[in-house]
Amino acid sequence: MVVTSRIRSVFVVAGIALIFSSPLQMVAAAASLEARLDQLAEQNRRLEEQVRTQQQQIEELRAMVSGLKGSGERQDREITDLRTQVADEPAPARTRSAAVAREVRVSGEAAFGFFRSGSAGALPNSEFRVDDAKIFVEAAVLKNVYLFAGMELATREASDEYFHVGDLYADFENISDAWGEASGLLNLRVGRFAIPFGEEYQRRNVVDNALITHSLSDIWGIDEGVEVFGALDRFSYVLAVQNGGHKTLRDYNSDKAVIARIGFDPAAWAHVSASAMRTGGLTVAGDAFSEVWIGNSFFRALGPAATTSTFSASLIQVDGSLQWKGTDLRAAWGQARFDDNDRLTDNARRLRFYSVELEQKLVGKWYGASRWSELKAPGGYPLVGQGDFGTYVYRSPWTTDLRRLSLGGGYRFGPAMVWKAEYGFERGRLVTGARRDQEDLFSTEVALRF
Repeated sequence: MVVTSRIRSVFVVAGIALIFSSPLQMVAAAASLEARLDQLAEQNRRLEEQVRTQQQQIEELRAMVSGLKGSGERQDREITDLRTQVADEPAPARTRSAAVAREVRVSGEAAFGFFRSGSAGALPNSEFRVDDAKIFVEAAVLKNVYLFAGMELATREASDEYFHVGDLYADFENISDAWGEASGLLNLRVGRFAIPFGEEYQRRNVVDNALITHSLSDIWGIDEGVEVFGALDRFSYVLAVQNGGHKTLRDYNSDKAVIARIGFDPAAWAHVSASAMRTGGLTVAGDAFSEVWIGNSFFRALGPAATTSTFSASLIQVDGSLQWKGTDLRAAWGQARFDDNDRLTDNARRLRFYSVELEQKLVGKWYGASRWSELKAPGGYPLVGQGDFGTYVYRSPWTTDLRRLSLGGGYRFGPAMVWKAEYGFERGRLVTGARRDQEDLFSTEVALRF
């Protein structure tokens, strides 16, 4: 009886303790759960804020990328837009539509700026200038056939005040579709178009170029010829045959310029390409200059006309670019072999060049940019850089090397308008050992396109 009474007392005490302890545990558990819920709510709020911020950055990057296409890419995009205006209808109706109401698109770009160079530079008089003003016309002719024409109203490199014909070509797109191959694998361009060497020429126009000047090599040009191009998966290619000489109306040598470029995109944020080119044989009496531009000038014979009749050059270049988090990094390296047939002197030269360019988004629509470039010509060559064209092209002694550091930045109002400023430090040396150190250039301009 005593034992049973004691056991009963123990159970009673335990039951009372359980009754009183359970609410306390439940209160503690509820408080812990509430704290965890508050924690999760705070984490959720932060994640939502990060998503909104990232979405805003994505929209800004989309707008920036749409504005950072080269002039060649812009032309292709605008022509592609015209495809939607050409209906996929029976041949008689399509022909009638093209004859009666063709879609024509007019666009253009220009910059208005202020330039001041050192005493030995090209612009020592603190000049206001209209910079690279151009008008473009695109039209759909038939399905997958497009015509493009460009008029250069004011070109920075021109030595006169006359209008010049720029690009003028016809595109025959998606030829490979007729064979059942992948769309875009084979396209044809005929007429007068940009020399497809390297990558810089695609973004050197006044709106897309982050700076105002270009690299020291700045290889580009517009020439008459035929080009095939296309892309498959991550690879792209261009192969062109062009006249090679500077004259527009005719060619003075049957030997043609041949240019090839192969590109590869290992990732969405990376691109690499390799280019090769030969100018073909050019005549001193007829062509005088190559069509390709290098060092702010052209390839030209070093020997006098009395003993020299032809000249030529071969070039190679490797380009690469990376883009991430508002940063755009580009680099290029190449070399050129030049020679002429001077009967008295060996004028063979090997030119080496490279450039590294960085563009960084800052606060809002502000950005900063810098470029280091160098061009070396052992033995000397007519390299102009930021100097006076007449002085360094037509008079010796030639230049052996040039180096340029460009520092600048600006404000992008949108894909079609940008204000920018730049200071370019340039140093060089002549074959005599004399220094070129009075050619620094300050420039600022506002650039627009429509």
